[in-house]
Amino acid sequence: MKTQIDLNSDMGECFGAWIIGDGVDDEIMPLISSCNIAAGFHASDPNIMRHSIQHAIVNNVAIGVHPGFRDLVGFGRRHIVARADELVNDCLYQLGALREFITLEGGELHHFKPHGSLYIHASKDREFSELLIKTLQRIDSTLPIYCMQSTVTYEVAKELKQPYVREFYGDRDYGDNGELVMVRRARAYTPDEVASKVLKACKEGVVVSVTGKIIEVDFDSVCIHSDTAGALSLIQATRELLTKNGIEITKPVVHTS
Repeated sequence: MKTQIDLNSDMGECFGAWIIGDGVDDEIMPLISSCNIAAGFHASDPNIMRHSIQHAIVNNVAIGVHPGFRDLVGFGRRHIVARADELVNDCLYQLGALREFITLEGGELHHFKPHGSLYIHASKDREFSELLIKTLQRIDSTLPIYCMQSTVTYEVAKELKQPYVREFYGDRDYGDNGELVMVRRARAYTPDEVASKVLKACKEGVVVSVTGKIIEVDFDSVCIHSDTAGALSLIQATRELLTKNGIEITKPVVHTS
C-alpha cells in the first residue's frame, strides 16, 4: 500500500475567451501537488499560461510543461502524422515558451508530460520517444518525464536513464493490455467511482479493465483531467478518500534509473 502519492491535473487548457471543461482551474490548483500546463499548441495562450504559472507557484504546486500536437481545433486529441524530428521540435517550442514565463515568475520547471494523442503516440512509437528523450537530455538531463509504466516511453526513459514519474489515470478506462482506452471525449464519472478506483490502485496495485480483467499497476502519480465533466468534485473526492486512508498528497517520487 502506498503511503503517499502525487496528484496531478492538466491546467491552462482554455484559449482566449473559450473555456474548456468546467473552468475550475483556480479551484483545482490548491488540491493537487503537480500540474501540467498547456503551452499553446492544443490549448492555452500567453495570458493563460502566465496566470496558471502564477497560481501554481502560490499554491506550491510542481509545474510541468504539457506539449501537444498542433491541434487547437481537436484539443490535441487527433493524431497528426509527422516525422519524429518535427514533433520533437514542436515539443521544444512549447517547452521554451512555458519555461520563459516560469523564469519570469521565479519558479522552476519540474517535469515534462505530453498531452493527449501525443502522449499516446510517444507511448507506442520508439523512434519518437528515443529522439524526444535524447533531446531532453541535451537540454536538462534531470527533467523527469511523466509516462505510464506499460509504455515505450517508460522503457526508453529507463534505458537512457532519464528521470521519470509513472502515472495512473483515475478518470480514464483501461484496456486488457494495461493501456488507456483513447477517446475524444471522456465519459461521465461519479466522484465515488473515481475515488474508489484510485484508492484500490493505491492499496492493492490493481485496476479493473473495461472487460473486468484485473490488471496490475504501479505508479507514482495519479492524473485526473481538468476538462473531464465534474473534474473539481472528482479531485475533491479522491483527495479526501486518500487522505482518510492515510495516503499523503505530495510531490512525486522521481525515478532516476
